[in-house]
Amino acid sequence: MSKGEFDLIETYFAPLAAAEPGSLNLKDDAAVLRFGQGRETVVTTDCLVSGVHFLPDDPPETLAAKLIGVNFSDLASMGATPRFFTIAAAFPRTLDEEWVRRFAEGIKGSQARFGGVLVGGDTVSTDGAMTLTLTAFGEVPEGTAIKRSGAKPGDALFVTGVIGDAYAGLRLLQGGYDHLPASDKDYLTERYRKPSPQLEIGDMVRGIASAMIDVSDGLAADLGHLCEASGVGGVVDSKAVPLSSAVAKLLAEHHLTYEEILTGGDDYELLFSVPANKINDLEAVRLSFETPISRIGTAKESREVIFKDGNIRLDLDKTGYQHF
Repeated sequence: MSKGEFDLIETYFAPLAAAEPGSLNLKDDAAVLRFGQGRETVVTTDCLVSGVHFLPDDPPETLAAKLIGVNFSDLASMGATPRFFTIAAAFPRTLDEEWVRRFAEGIKGSQARFGGVLVGGDTVSTDGAMTLTLTAFGEVPEGTAIKRSGAKPGDALFVTGVIGDAYAGLRLLQGGYDHLPASDKDYLTERYRKPSPQLEIGDMVRGIASAMIDVSDGLAADLGHLCEASGVGGVVDSKAVPLSSAVAKLLAEHHLTYEEILTGGDDYELLFSVPANKINDLEAVRLSFETPISRIGTAKESREVIFKDGNIRLDLDKTGYQHF
């Protein structure tokens, strides 16, 4: 690249920080940020590595959207509103400046859509794989953050949106599903590359959901995480898991299995439990959003997590993605 580190920051990233005076225009060692009284700060960090979390030829705009989407989904899972974020980027030495410009444009678009302001970070060069790390700071009214640990036996289990699109999108980009129409290909590709965090729903179910998690590793794995933290089990009707028409078609044609849908990951939807006395409150929330909120099962006293197809128990060889 023709520009050095500080020129890149000044040209492409400092303009993204201009809305927050505490960013100090990214010219200082750190940001100085103010948070509101009576509110708590929620902090999360996620790292994306080329070849692990995204494909090396993914467009920079969509990679920026994914970097923000996966982190803001963590904020959504606790009912938090994004305020600030930092980015640490290890860019390959061979990367050209036009790529960085397009990446910054993608960050700008996500800021405008979801909120939050870039307030700092770091940029380095590497001879290895591109690595992007984002730390997001959100806020919630004091004492209202939704944790994984609040589910009780008898609570209903719900999930937002649809499950399986991102996994199918990855398979598509890896050379599968050539028979699909162009509209389905475009839809699945977009769902893999540009996850949309359910921030508004996360905010609206504070005080309703007893426990919540975002679906990143796979519905089966993340339900397991929620149940483990809450000390409960769960039973899910696989036929109740909401699917897009594209994924339903692949399932019906035997190009995709229930196991792949339940364990594929990268959905970035919200999975949460609701006590019986809050179901009517949730109904009011459901009517407020076009995004579906579907009941898929029930939390149980037994610690076991079970997925069923009718009366038949599904034996999953794996529950979701694991790094190690």
